[in-house]
Amino acid sequence: MAGYVLAIDQGTTSTRAIVFDGDMKIAGIGQKEFTQIFPKSGWVEHDPEEIWESVLWTVGQAFKEARVEAKDIAAIGITNQRETVVVWERETGKPIHNAIVWQDRRTASYCEKLKRQGLEKLFTRRTGLLLDPYFSGTKLSWMLANVKGTRARAAKGELCFGTIDTFLIWRLTGGRSFVTDATNASRTLIYNIADNCWDEDLLEILRIPVAMLPEVKDCADDFGITDESLFGAAIPILGVAGDQQAATIGQACFEPGMMKSTYGTGCFAVLNTGVDLVRSKNRLLTTIAYRLDGETTYALEGSIFIAGAAVQWLRDGLGVIEKASQSGDLAAEADPLQDVYLVPAFTGLGAPYWDAEARGAIFGLTRATGPAELSRAALEAVCYQTRDLLDAMQKDWRSFDGATVLRVDGGMVASDWTMQRLSDLLDAPVDRPTILETTALGAAWLAGSRAGVWPDKQAFAKSWARSRRFEPEMDEKTRATKIRGWKDAVRRTLVGG
Repeated sequence: MAGYVLAIDQGTTSTRAIVFDGDMKIAGIGQKEFTQIFPKSGWVEHDPEEIWESVLWTVGQAFKEARVEAKDIAAIGITNQRETVVVWERETGKPIHNAIVWQDRRTASYCEKLKRQGLEKLFTRRTGLLLDPYFSGTKLSWMLANVKGTRARAAKGELCFGTIDTFLIWRLTGGRSFVTDATNASRTLIYNIADNCWDEDLLEILRIPVAMLPEVKDCADDFGITDESLFGAAIPILGVAGDQQAATIGQACFEPGMMKSTYGTGCFAVLNTGVDLVRSKNRLLTTIAYRLDGETTYALEGSIFIAGAAVQWLRDGLGVIEKASQSGDLAAEADPLQDVYLVPAFTGLGAPYWDAEARGAIFGLTRATGPAELSRAALEAVCYQTRDLLDAMQKDWRSFDGATVLRVDGGMVASDWTMQRLSDLLDAPVDRPTILETTALGAAWLAGSRAGVWPDKQAFAKSWARSRRFEPEMDEKTRATKIRGWKDAVRRTLVGG
């Protein structure tokens, strides 16, 4: 049987397709950026058709680079930007509206209304999530209320709702599979993570017809077979996980207490809590890490909306750097006597603050502040926010002592300066793996192991390897001073702070 596995990694700003060989090494990659649509301040949309076209193009490129054909591929694994909402016609497969992206804040007032009605505790108890525009449920509710005729059509079963994975599977299988996996379902605000089912009470509150919801499967499962006309041969889709859960799997964080953090557009730290469904008292999310063979593994997650996006802002918004890769070198040159803090609340603050109305701020500017100090502030902001998450996790789960090694991935981890500063401010080791494409690798492992061409969980975990470990070098007094300054900056940024 063919040993190649295809991972489709559909992200927030680009789509990638990666072909892995039988030894789990990358054989070919295709990548394509797509349009970010900003209809109003705080609104973010994608064109689902453009995303679909990007998938077809990148798969073709990956096949070409790897010198393989569809018949050589044993299975497909899909990972995706989570919480992004698509609604399409069941008969034609045509979307009725642009996809509403996870970053979108249009439902902030609706979330506040639900909170005033005293409903947040119910949503949190059932889903592990908070009432925030970040999640899929209120986005879908907005679409049903604002796209003419949508609610009636949905009730009749004429429309399908899905996160990006569901939409892609529908298209890949020619409409034969209407499915999602437990990790993506767990981010919708309408999925009961204890009972593993769509929650009727929450659906009623948000006025979402159950007829438009997909079937929920394990992460390694039979999701359908691609239409032969797409790639020249039919390929089974055997693995699906939301991007952060896929990265957790790709980092082989299979044991309780293991933790990974991904640094891309945003930052997402996931702590495996095993079979313990830990109810956060510190504004973290309780979520499904993965579900394999019907057994659910849970996690605590901290979501930071702005990480690499802050560096993009320095480049595209302010023009103080030409390339994102310059930021680490510039940060190293910054004046150590200038305490400049950037609180990157461009779209509100995520965990553990969850202030949708907060907006970005810079503190400590002087006439001598320049590109080097701003670069350092942007990179340090990511490190401080990660520290906030670890502190909250330690308070929430007594089994976690906070001394874990943090496994990292994402575009920002290529910067040695950033990873060293992360270790310094966490006062914990940081491990960078040899394979940085951990999100795609996690999706590929789900599919490859299900197909029987890749190793099982234990053997896969043993194959994980690091390229470098960063150890803390900062003295405790300096660390405490810097963290105190950060907390003061956040306090000043919070609405009413």
